[in-house]
Amino acid sequence: MAPSKYLSGKRIDPTRIAAGMSVTDLVDGTFQAYNAARLREACHLLAHKMLEEDVTVGLAVTGALTPAGLGMSALIPLVEAGFVDWIVSTGANLYHDTHFGIGYDLHQGSHQISDVVLLADRVVRIYDIFLDFDVLLDTDEFFCRIVDAPEFQRTMSTAEFHYLCGKYVAARERELGIGRRSLLAAAYDAAVPIYTSSPGDSTIGMNVAAKALLGNRLMFDVSADVNETASIVLDAKRRGGKSAIWILGGGSPKNFALQTEPQIREVMQIEERGHDYFLQVTDARPDTGGLSGATPGEAVSWGKVDPDRLPDAVICYLDATVALPILTAYALDHRPPRPQKRLLERREQMLARLREEFESFERQEAARRAAAGGKPA
Repeated sequence: MAPSKYLSGKRIDPTRIAAGMSVTDLVDGTFQAYNAARLREACHLLAHKMLEEDVTVGLAVTGALTPAGLGMSALIPLVEAGFVDWIVSTGANLYHDTHFGIGYDLHQGSHQISDVVLLADRVVRIYDIFLDFDVLLDTDEFFCRIVDAPEFQRTMSTAEFHYLCGKYVAARERELGIGRRSLLAAAYDAAVPIYTSSPGDSTIGMNVAAKALLGNRLMFDVSADVNETASIVLDAKRRGGKSAIWILGGGSPKNFALQTEPQIREVMQIEERGHDYFLQVTDARPDTGGLSGATPGEAVSWGKVDPDRLPDAVICYLDATVALPILTAYALDHRPPRPQKRLLERREQMLARLREEFESFERQEAARRAAAGGKPA
């Protein structure tokens, strides 16, 4: 009797773990099943498909990853290698990233220490990360000072804002001689746009709001953020390439990165089929109603993911602080650096393409309504 077709998968025959194993040997040789296998699939999707030169990679970052050092250990190497082309991040990750770039330290601690004791000692806790309260005050002062500069006195997208902030952080790094420690600074050098889907929901936004009371004219244009991110995805497709979304965690950054396709297809009625690649690392379940656990299959129903590309969609239910270093190391093992797309420098060109296609649809709709005697569809 012929064996079942369902037994055609690779035999579970792991490599024995030994001293000196590379990340690649560990992932490919020992990650055989369960979420280890999903992480192996994620590594393969990232390294072998998402990092082709014609793929534009958007990264969504939530959770307190930069305070844990993952900005320096993983995100900066990814940006510098050209492996990440645009980013949606919580403002908190960018705020805590700035501590490192302007010369301050965070420390390993313990989640079991009394927070009442820490408060009395002016120590702030992020689970098992400790920082001096003065680090917050000095970082607030840094942002308050730079947003008073003339170049900030206007309405701008959050990508423009973070680009300007990155310039100042990069200058502080050079002045201090501390090397590259800030994701904001790395993104500035690589012209990688960084968006924040909720700009008021962080200490950076709080400082901007406080300065507005004193007449500062900086304002965030959230509509520009929506249109700019959509234009990045449309441009990738119209140039004959593909679009990939890599999500660390979930929440608002996840939705903001994925809504680019419904903005194009549903709202602007521009012909499009969804993102080509979907990779998420999350510890959220899909059945509790939280967006962080929403599956790529669900995203297909919204037009966010191309239904024909579902085999190229992977969810790894794992702590991002574990998965991200492994994914980064695996990608760097398998891919040479890509040419940086420097999307921020092409922002106006990409927006012009989006505007042109949307205006074409609006003209067609106006002509259709006129032919129908002005009646709605």
